[in-house]
Amino acid sequence: MADKTKSRAKKIADQERKIQKGIDARAGKAKKKPEKAVQAGARKYPEPPFPKQHQTKPGNEAALDPAPMYDAPFWKGSGKLDGMAAIITGGDSGIGRAVAVLFAREGCDVAICHLDEDRDAAATKAAVEAEGRKAIVLKGDVADPAFSKSAVKATLKAFGRLDVVVPNAAFQEHVEALEDLTLEHFDRTLKTNLYGYFNLVQAAVPHLKPGGSIVMTGSVTGILGNENLLDYSMTKGGIHAFARSLGTHLAQKGIRVNVVAPGPVWTPLNPADQQADKVSKFGSKTVMKRPAQPEEIAPAFVFLASPQMSSYITGEVLPIIGGYGGG
Repeated sequence: MADKTKSRAKKIADQERKIQKGIDARAGKAKKKPEKAVQAGARKYPEPPFPKQHQTKPGNEAALDPAPMYDAPFWKGSGKLDGMAAIITGGDSGIGRAVAVLFAREGCDVAICHLDEDRDAAATKAAVEAEGRKAIVLKGDVADPAFSKSAVKATLKAFGRLDVVVPNAAFQEHVEALEDLTLEHFDRTLKTNLYGYFNLVQAAVPHLKPGGSIVMTGSVTGILGNENLLDYSMTKGGIHAFARSLGTHLAQKGIRVNVVAPGPVWTPLNPADQQADKVSKFGSKTVMKRPAQPEEIAPAFVFLASPQMSSYITGEVLPIIGGYGGG
């Protein structure tokens, strides 16, 4: 029996060495084709390199080149949010604008909260109204609890109800070294990205009825981390944990809570963060070799907000990061 076992072990080892020898013989001989950005959507999306550009905060969508694609002309509304009302922070641009447009196309009125980019907010309001729905614009700092309370009150006054809450506003700024992360910077990130979410949710929940939902914007950085976004990654991981806990907390009220966690998305957030040369290569290290456009992320918010589509989903984090295994 021992001889038989040894004989089999030798046979398997010889087999492994044979497989290895074949691979070694071919190593380096295969011609690798240049990797291109993946185009698998309803229309073609911009690819790096982009024009070098840098913006001052909070960023201006109207100045972004190429312009973010948010209107999803291929998306046909089917009443998934019919008769509802939503409030979206950071709704003036980027993911927030795309979500506002698709929400409206699905029958939802939208309150658009923003910091101070009036031109972007006006464009989003016009886009919502072009879908045949009502829109209001609310300007303020999400880190201030008083603003969240007044924003919810204004939403209820304008639309008579509140069904979907989208905490989305964010502050992000890369640092190359830990010692460069000042207390002021750290505090602003936490105040916007964590306090802002908490403030809005606390103000809104008493007005949500069964079937209502909260869809938060998380990030791949809250899953994988980011060496130059220490504070931002911390807050996004906190948002994921907050949503999972809040989903349990609110389940008996019939209110669902979920997160969409995007990878790189072409919005003003990043040109108002990174330097111009890095912006030109933004998203090129993903499996898709390009950043997402806002309209590629917004359908996930519709899915998680609609009681027709996700009535049994709460406390989940949905990553949309352009594939796993990128550099």
